Amino acid sequence: MQKDNKLIVGITQGDSNGIGYEVIIKALSDERILDQFTPIVYGSPKLFGFYLKTIPEIESLPLNNIENAKDAQPKKINILNCLPDSTYAEPGFQGPEAANSAIKALDAAVRDIKAGSIDVLVTGPINKKSVSIQGFQFPGHTEYLMNQFGVKDVTMLMVSDRIKLGVVTGHIPLKDVPGAITEEKILSKLRLMKESLIKDFGYDNPTIGVLSLNPHSGDGGLLGTEEQDIIIPALKRATEEGIQAFGPFSPDGYFGLGKYQQFDATLAMYHDQGLSPFKTIAFSDGVNYTAGLPVVRTSPDHGTAYDMAGRDMADPVSMRSAIFTAIDIYRRRQAYEKLIEGKMIDRTPVEEERPQRPDRPQIA
Repeated sequence: MQKDNKLIVGITQGDSNGIGYEVIIKALSDERILDQFTPIVYGSPKLFGFYLKTIPEIESLPLNNIENAKDAQPKKINILNCLPDSTYAEPGFQGPEAANSAIKALDAAVRDIKAGSIDVLVTGPINKKSVSIQGFQFPGHTEYLMNQFGVKDVTMLMVSDRIKLGVVTGHIPLKDVPGAITEEKILSKLRLMKESLIKDFGYDNPTIGVLSLNPHSGDGGLLGTEEQDIIIPALKRATEEGIQAFGPFSPDGYFGLGKYQQFDATLAMYHDQGLSPFKTIAFSDGVNYTAGLPVVRTSPDHGTAYDMAGRDMADPVSMRSAIFTAIDIYRRRQAYEKLIEGKMIDRTPVEEERPQRPDRPQIA
């Protein structure tokens, strides 16, 4: 859905006691940004007004309170009220009211993107423990959206201009990681990453560096056999499918020597193995993108930051990056689909360049 040729960007408030509202308000505070898209903030005008008062440098904003996405107006910050009038905020406090508000805002935005009322979805940060206590049965946004759209697999793809990084396993305890890594799961993530890099980011024949699980890539089995038993066989199968995946690389040297810059993207085996270096490299403007969904969803790469909430300390750069990354991906997808449609209509065989395939993955 578009009005005046502007995309409709749905933004969920996230945890109402965290920094979600602050980064949203700051990200949208420059009125020139409203010339580029129409935002709909899913949450509460009451909470929006409360947090606006905590940011002295922003005196007023062009607000439009609505009950339905179809009533959104261009050049306005549209606030879709999906919370009860009794809702309240307690900045910095992890509690049930804030968790329930986050869930209600997310549910409302997902209903609207399914209905085509918004074009892309940007989610504010939630507290995973808080929402789980309130009955949210998923480890995070990624798993929730995977369930909502009925897809078999997705991957959390961390994105910046300097590095793109996916993970094989996401929000699970570290002790469960080795048992969760399989050939099929690695191959699935590589397929998703290749497809996303092509249609969402414009790469022709992307290359992906794959990390090892064990120190020094297992040292030939001395420090673990997952590389020999699982990762290398998965890379061989990927190569046979035309996926340019290389590795496994020992993470310390891979990041320490800047080897990640030689690849279009990186696949890590588990959450902190990938996100720790990613946030070291690109924390301020990093974006979390869910690759593999039929819709575009992004979020800032930070959490609720309760210790900063309500104190006018939060940096909006990652939220702003999440908004514009979602818009860029949406437009690239449209261009890609038109290109594919044009090829199908033309029915002219397209001679594609054969990918360069190594004889076998190399161990770093």
